[in-house]
This record gives sequence, C-alpha cells and structure tokens, in this order.
Amino acid sequence: MKGLVLYWFIVVLSAAAVNGDNPYRFFTWNVTYGVTYSLGVPQQVILINGKFPGPDIECVTNDNIIVNVYNSLTEPFLISWNGIQQRRNSWQDGVYGTNCPIPPGKNYTYVMQMKDQIGSFFYFPSLAFHKAAGGFGGIRILSRPLIPVPFPDPAGDFTVLIGDWFKQNHTALRRILDGGQRLGSPDGVLINGHGSSGATFTVEQGKTYRFRISNVGLTTSLNFRIEGHGMKLVEVEGTHTIQNTYTSLDVHLGQSYSVLVTADQPAKDYYIVVSTRFTDKVLTSTAVLHYSNSATPVSGPPPGGPTTQIDWSLNQARSIRTNLTASGPRPNPQGSYHYGQINLTRTIQLSSMAALLNRKQRYAVNSVSFVPADTPLKLADHFHISGVFTLGSIPDAPNGAPLRSDTSVMASDYRVFVEIVFENRENVVQSWHLDGYSFFVVGMDGGSWTPASRKGYNLQDAVARSTTQVYPSSWTAVYVMLDNVGMWNVRSENWYRQYLGQQFYLRVYSPLENVRDENPIPSNALLCGRAAGRSTRSL
Repeated sequence: MKGLVLYWFIVVLSAAAVNGDNPYRFFTWNVTYGVTYSLGVPQQVILINGKFPGPDIECVTNDNIIVNVYNSLTEPFLISWNGIQQRRNSWQDGVYGTNCPIPPGKNYTYVMQMKDQIGSFFYFPSLAFHKAAGGFGGIRILSRPLIPVPFPDPAGDFTVLIGDWFKQNHTALRRILDGGQRLGSPDGVLINGHGSSGATFTVEQGKTYRFRISNVGLTTSLNFRIEGHGMKLVEVEGTHTIQNTYTSLDVHLGQSYSVLVTADQPAKDYYIVVSTRFTDKVLTSTAVLHYSNSATPVSGPPPGGPTTQIDWSLNQARSIRTNLTASGPRPNPQGSYHYGQINLTRTIQLSSMAALLNRKQRYAVNSVSFVPADTPLKLADHFHISGVFTLGSIPDAPNGAPLRSDTSVMASDYRVFVEIVFENRENVVQSWHLDGYSFFVVGMDGGSWTPASRKGYNLQDAVARSTTQVYPSSWTAVYVMLDNVGMWNVRSENWYRQYLGQQFYLRVYSPLENVRDENPIPSNALLCGRAAGRSTRSL
C-alpha cells in the first residue's frame, strides 16, 4: 500500500510540471488481448479494460490527464493521442520517435494537459501495426463552463469510431508488410467495433444529439450518413465550423468530425451507413438509429452514397470552414487570429512516393523512406547521443532522387510561420497528420502546385485541424505556426504506408532550452536503446 501511495505521489508531482492549477483526471488502463467476431470469424483484438473499442476519455479544456497504462500483451506497446497537441510536452506523444515502448508486463503513466483545446479526437496504438487489432478509443474535450459554445447543449453525445477492417490478425498483416508485399483490400467496415447492424444509438424523438465521428481505419476513406436525417457540422478536430448541413460526410483516414442530428422524423428505426470511398469494390456497414418510442425496425436496402467521385468530395472539403465568430477554447473569437496576414518564413513541399527498395515495397516522403532508430529520437536529442539521427536527412522539397532509407528528421526554428504543401502524384487518396499542431488548410486542388497556386488560397476562414486529405494527382496546402517545441511526427494516416516509411520527424527547437518553452524530461520516462542507464531528473 505504501508503494502505491508513493507511486501516485510521484505521478502527481510530475503532473504539477504540466499545470497544477487545473483539475486532474486519473485513468488506469489494462491492455490485453481478446477475441471478437466483428466480421463473423474469431479474431484476436486489443482490449483496454476489456473493451473494444477502448473507453472514452472525457475531459474539459486545460484538464490534466493521468493515464496509467499496464501492458499485459506479449509485445511492447505504446498509445498515441491523435490531435492532442501536447503543448511543450512532446515527451508524452506516444510514438516511437518520442517514447520508449512499454515492455510486456510493465506499465507507464502518461501525464499530459489538454491545453487550450476543445473538440473531438481519438487515441490509438502506434507500434507494430497494433492499430489493425484495435486498442483505440474516443477523446472528448468539452469547453470550460464560462466559454460560450455556438449551439445548445445536445441531449446526448455519441462517439462513433469507424474504420475498414481485415479478418487477418495484426501479426499476419505485419508479416505481409515485413515481407515487402502490399496489403490486399480490407474485408469489411466496423462501426464502434461491430459489423453490420451490430451498433445501436438510441435517441428520443424531437431531441438533438451530437455524433463525434472518427476514421480509425488503416487504408480507406469512408462516407458516413444517416437515413432520412441531415447532419449539421459544428466542429472539426477542435475548430468550431460554419454550421452547414450535409446528407453525407466523407471522413478520411485519421480525421474527426462532430455533427448535430435532430430526431425529427416519424418514430421508427433508421439506418446509419458507412461505406468505402474511392475503392473498386464498395464495402458497406450499418448501425441503427433507434427512436426510443419506435416499434418499427429498419427495413429495405440502406441508402446509397457517393463512391468514386473526387470532385464531390473536393467540393465538400472546400465548404468546411471556420466559424469566425465562435469562441474556441478561449473566450476570444476563433477569427481573431489572422493567419492570412502573417508573413511566411518557409515553404516545405512534401511529395509522397511508392517504390521497391531491395525488392521490397516501401513508401517515402521526398524520396526518403523512414526507418526507426534503435533509440527514440527525442531521447537521443535530449541526451546528446550522436549517431541516432541527422538533422536535414530529408530535403524541404522533392528533388527527383531515387528512393533511399534513413531516419529522417527535418529541422525547424521555433516560432516560425510555415507553408507546407502535400503533393500526391499517385492515384490513391492520401491523408496526412502533424503531431503537436493544428494547421490551417488554405488550399487544395488537382494538378501540380506552383507559387501561383497561392492566388486561390482561403486566407479568411480556412478550417484549422491536424489531419488533411490529399486527392489523387493533387495537392493540399496548409499554414502552421511552429510554436510548440519538440520532436513531432509527420506521417501518412494510410497506416500501411506509415509502417513502410511514409513519415518523418520535425524537430522544432529553441536554443534557449527554457522550461517556458518545453517541459523537462518526465521523471518516470522509460529509457531504452542508447539512452538506457541514463538518469531523467530528480523530483
């Protein structure tokens, strides 16, 4: 008992380095294997506290979140927090570039703050293709009580985790990729861990509900729709949006959307439909929107949706814009930050690439295919361990070089305003994510990007988010202020591409090395590789 008390005392002291003036929320998670029949066959999945998907994290802006993760698997494990910015705290990002894996039979406690954030996000396992086995769950960050929200409180709040799914276990999929082969097509689509008709959302007639939809899948963009009901978009990855109403919504890999749905139809059950986009074979899964006073089950075929239409999706993406008059996590309106009036310091062009390397399939950014080092990059940087990575090992723009492998790290100064152009010269929709930040999606279009493309940028009310799609033979441009010191993962959310090298790290560095810019290394940080045996810091 004394040991447990001492443990939590150490954790709380560590948490004080995050922010001692805001509430603390404690979570204890046990990560285990289990078996489900989501697609009708027995399959090994990853459970958190016996649940698939895992439990939601519900919190309020600026809350301190303490998550003690026990790894009861047979292999190392890490959890990352998609869209959580980890301000001054990349130590807790939960990817291999920042954290040592939690060994089997051991635990690690994440200590983080939901600093100046609201909105809908999710967590997921970041190592070893574990994401193909589950281990993911929703994150809801509510506004503080005195901050106005641009819509009335809903009668209920639902997390909806959608994703493509394979019948093979993650270990079998990993062997395919490790053998240099491409994955085949997924076998189905899950909604909150269920196949068709497995999930039910119960509503009361006449009331309005919030649905937080995240695509936690591996390979495929998805379309979400509810039979007979409009969906009023109100928030995207922490940004309140102009409240357009959609009959269906494209949700690309790694993205999160929040919609309001009013139960204003006759009392019966309605299909909730999720189907694949831009695939040769359309896979469809359904759930049920159940009116509490309904005696009529769903019947007939579920409503169809868009399939391969790129222009439809592009036009919808362009319609998603920031609500400039709404407050975000702070009382000042979201439009008070005039991103379109800030001078650019640097342009970074990132071009995806697929090729064989040593007769094995690899994916790359600017011709560099990422390979993990033997030591997390953040620890190597902190302890000044040479030979782990080299700054500048990935160029700022594609140079036409043949594909090569490296532990690619791009350097950036602190507090510079940067334009990033994601270029997709391939024939598949891609999705890109930047840890540690939210960026403004200022433009997207077909063809090749040139400086003249800036004439079409949205410099007024572009949506700010952390994950953006890039359509085939197209580009997407974002603006971001690099004001968060740390080692940050830039990655494809097409998870097989990420696993086979389509990622790198962005080192945002302040020469002051001041605790005002970055938290000190956590006292409970796991140390591995060439950092093993070193000390963190005294309490």
